[in-house]
Amino acid sequence: MRKIELAHGAGGILMREFIEKEIKERFKNEELSKLLDSAILENKSKRIAFTTDSYVVSPIFFPGGNIGELAVNGTVNDLVAVGAFPEFISLSLIIEEGFSFEDLEKILDSIKYASEKARVKVVTGDTKVIEKGKGDGIFINTSGIGFIPDDVDFGYHRIEEKDKLIINGPIGLHGFSILVARENINVEGNLKSDTAPLIDLWKALYENGIEVHFMRDPTRGGVQGVLNEIAKESGYDIILFEENLPITDEVRGLSEILGIDPLLMANEGKMIFFVKESDAEKALKILREYELGKESKIIGEVYKKGGSLKLLTSLKVVRILDMPYADPLPRIC
Repeated sequence: MRKIELAHGAGGILMREFIEKEIKERFKNEELSKLLDSAILENKSKRIAFTTDSYVVSPIFFPGGNIGELAVNGTVNDLVAVGAFPEFISLSLIIEEGFSFEDLEKILDSIKYASEKARVKVVTGDTKVIEKGKGDGIFINTSGIGFIPDDVDFGYHRIEEKDKLIINGPIGLHGFSILVARENINVEGNLKSDTAPLIDLWKALYENGIEVHFMRDPTRGGVQGVLNEIAKESGYDIILFEENLPITDEVRGLSEILGIDPLLMANEGKMIFFVKESDAEKALKILREYELGKESKIIGEVYKKGGSLKLLTSLKVVRILDMPYADPLPRIC
């Protein structure tokens, strides 16, 4: 079995062969083919969104995906969350000496698949190899660039009373899928990560003129963590409707057994849309036309000035949902 050697990241012939065969050929495009120190991109006179994220998920292969597609989808969704249409990403690999070439090729193929699905080009990158025992297989960093249309204005300042909160499907799938893979827990059913690019959902809302005031993907900290942050920054109370929260039987069962609230678990293919009240039903109808949005639901609304997150329980009792101290499961992305 071929394995990664330190020389694959040492700047010599072996590294050149690796880049030519495994990177340049696989992610073939005009910008990458030049192999310059930086990719030179056209800005098309539009507003630019720029983001970066590092991926250290453990295990690197999990139900529903692997670290490669996670590294593309996560960065793409961070761009989408500010109203951008992603176009370019970078790809930096930090690989441990002795890592299996077979696993590396699976990861690179997943990156190729995910980038094509999200319609983004891998235009630059880097490869480093560290000594055996100094890493944990492979870490990936991706940075992304997208363009924001002139008529898009997102931000805390756009959030207003009676905005409806729409999420595009069940919560907690990614966090619990990582947990069962890491701890070798057998679960009946079809629990798997929801990692996916959400560009088509945003594109559909934008092209249909839906008035979206804010978006956020509830990754680390889950729905409870990101909505606490939004409530505090916007100065509005946000209320969630417990009866409307989309939770699968598998996630509900694990939640009850392990004592972990699905609201705290990470998602990698979900977006919370803050939509003007009068557009909410139309937005739901549009989102449900897509595979990634067919289980969309209104899960809450912006209430009034205050700055806290609350839950209206199924017993019609309102309770405060505090900002979590930390993610209940480290290294989920």
